[in-house]
Amino acid sequence: MPVLIDGLQCGYFNREVFQELRRGSVTCVTITLGFWERCVETMDRIARWRDMERENADLILIARGVADIDRAAREERTAIVLGSQNAELFEGRIRFIELFAELGVRVVQLTYNNQNELGGSCYEQEDSGLSRFGRDVVREMNRAGIVVDLSHVGNRTTLDAIRWAQKPVAISHANADSLFPHKRNKTDDVLRALRDNGGVIGCAAYRNITGDYFCSSLDAWCEMVKRTVDIIGIDHVGIGTDRSHGHAQIDLDWMRMGRWTRAIDYGAGSAAKPGKTPPADWLKEVHQLGDVPAALTRAGFTKQEADKIAFGNWRRLYAATFPA
Repeated sequence: MPVLIDGLQCGYFNREVFQELRRGSVTCVTITLGFWERCVETMDRIARWRDMERENADLILIARGVADIDRAAREERTAIVLGSQNAELFEGRIRFIELFAELGVRVVQLTYNNQNELGGSCYEQEDSGLSRFGRDVVREMNRAGIVVDLSHVGNRTTLDAIRWAQKPVAISHANADSLFPHKRNKTDDVLRALRDNGGVIGCAAYRNITGDYFCSSLDAWCEMVKRTVDIIGIDHVGIGTDRSHGHAQIDLDWMRMGRWTRAIDYGAGSAAKPGKTPPADWLKEVHQLGDVPAALTRAGFTKQEADKIAFGNWRRLYAATFPA
């Protein structure tokens, strides 16, 4: 059976979703605990995930290290990596990083769509770069075993974080800006810095940052993956679909506007595309992720190369960053 790691999904998970992940041979997925949620709200989410783990122990387990991911693969379950798309959960307290690591959080994005006390986001008019506190957070996340995720982070702040990090970092769900121009995507100089750091980018399938062509078929999406490999090499590209489960407009409004504005914000969309965008044509059902490994070989990758993209590159990064 093929194995596959998805670097980022979000939304409402339940037993039906877990069954779909199993149908798609998804061995491991990083989920989203929150976007603007702070400490107590995030703890509530972790507690709920622990309940779901007990209720669905035949399908999932929460991964605290790569041994759990390997175990999930052997037992044909899906390893759940707990992640947050913002650093709000730390509430400005450096010591909370270690505490959340002990609760099982393994991936945290430095910023979401707004500037915060760590650095700039992809949507700020001016990217401030990594702050003094941001530098301390990066090093503390490295020490505690939490992956530094730079997906929604501004390019200058991303470069600063890569240079400051002592372990490989992730861009869990984005694409190359040279392949589909968008503020959420990463320029080639950023991707080359990621390569030099030993990091991994998870190629996204979210239509607003992937485009209609690369969403039109799995073979077209694999073409994008191949062109990303041409930029930074086979060892630094993975899958990060940014697939959402059960999101409605109210959820999009929370992701885009949180509590911080009264104004309309379209996030990665636009006034022309204000609402929920359709999933990629090849990923209308989650189990279709299981078709990716074969499509990668059709795109010209060897089996060994396809395995790196589907599974091995993320596993290597997790092994280098998660607690032993």
